[in-house]
Amino acid sequence: MRPSPPKSTSGLARIRNALQYSLDGLKAAYRHEAAFRQEVWLAAVLIPLALWLPTSPLGKALMIASVLLVLMVELLNSAVEAVVDRVSLEKYELAKRAKDAGSAAVLVALANVVMVWALVLLG
Repeated sequence: MRPSPPKSTSGLARIRNALQYSLDGLKAAYRHEAAFRQEVWLAAVLIPLALWLPTSPLGKALMIASVLLVLMVELLNSAVEAVVDRVSLEKYELAKRAKDAGSAAVLVALANVVMVWALVLLG
């Protein structure tokens, strides 16, 4: 892990640093989180499928957005889990609650994919 450079307050350096941190986060999540890898592969199938299916542009946008939302929520869930594990690996009720809430958020995002796709394709 490379050390964080001093924060740039403006300009292209700040944008470049922010982009690099984001890419590092995506790489780490893909490397260390099996669920994120599975959801990336699901997105790799569903996003082209949404573009290919005969739906309205708004329908396509909703279908793609619902899939991307799963990836966003999984990244946040992974961040919560990493912080909780960094603080302590011992069993604590609040730690369990935090991890379970993150997992529940991913479940809700996945249910959202199913509902959005069903409504767009069947409704």
